[in-house]
Amino acid sequence: MNQLKEARDTINTIDKQMAELFEQRMKAVEEICAYKIENGLPIEDGSREKDVIAKNSAYVADDVLREFYVNFIKSNMQISKNYQHRLMHGMKVAYCGVEGAFAQIAARRIFPDAALSAFGDFRSAYEACESGECDVVVLPIENSYAGDVGQVMDLLFGGSLYVNGVYDLGVIHNLIGVKGAQMSDIKTVISHPQALAQCHKYIKEHGFAKQNYENTAMAAKAVAEAGDISTAAIASKETAKLYGLQILDHDINASDRNTTRFAVLSRSRNIRKNHKGDHFIMMFTVADETGSLAKAINVISGSGFNMQVLRSRPLAQVSWQYYFFVEAVGDIYSEKGQQMLKELNKYCNKIELIGSFKDIKQLSE
Repeated sequence: MNQLKEARDTINTIDKQMAELFEQRMKAVEEICAYKIENGLPIEDGSREKDVIAKNSAYVADDVLREFYVNFIKSNMQISKNYQHRLMHGMKVAYCGVEGAFAQIAARRIFPDAALSAFGDFRSAYEACESGECDVVVLPIENSYAGDVGQVMDLLFGGSLYVNGVYDLGVIHNLIGVKGAQMSDIKTVISHPQALAQCHKYIKEHGFAKQNYENTAMAAKAVAEAGDISTAAIASKETAKLYGLQILDHDINASDRNTTRFAVLSRSRNIRKNHKGDHFIMMFTVADETGSLAKAINVISGSGFNMQVLRSRPLAQVSWQYYFFVEAVGDIYSEKGQQMLKELNKYCNKIELIGSFKDIKQLSE
């Protein structure tokens, strides 16, 4: 046992030294990137990479360890190149949808200078950030009209990313059609099922037929490509402009308070200490015992944290079992917060601290 502890202590000491050296190395990478930008040089330099691998691997005497060290060097160089891409071209931001979709609008407003990458589904966008292909991912977690986005909630519970920011985007739906179309021409409207639901009253009053599309932007694109004056899409004004369509009617939502809440997730946890007004998101499962959920909730509220959201989702792997999503106000990294988590362990089988953030920001145009 002492031998194991000594070995782990040695690794801990080395890891600390490596972290310090890593910071120094990345500072040098910043200088290299600045030189490349100034001189118009590309990030990739294959011959340089081969020279570095050959030179540095020779420092390792053990033949077996040298093979692993080559992979270590390659990983370091890839990280350096990723960092240079971020410095040279801005952050890579993943989102689900196509250009003109509300997710793209939210991502652009949050990161106006970033390179945006569109993905066809929530999981692909999430995994792009997990793998390092993108720096962050922007995903919807809730709509004030339609409720939470279950697929994203499941990714938060089962994945490895952390929420470091939450933003509200006001969703204003418009009826948009091809140039020259009139309201009297419209017979069919197409859009995402949620958008159609949010405009149900308007659609019914006008007697329109409706058709589901994967998202609002793709619906607008389909209208533009078809050129049919009898078909309109329900989408944003940004989408209308993008696809050369005209707005036939605006603000057709059933509710003028329709808002979608987006979360920004990254691989790094944002630890903010001594910030009493912070928010945190936590997910947990409780033991299958009488009163476990009530006891867990009492621990949270009894610790002085203001729960603003509490909802449940079924566990995919176990029938009739659930996990619980909590958003609360307070410093989870304080002594009080850490004591609360310790107390929760008595009643919970699994606790995931998904992230913390200062406040929920409104995304304005």
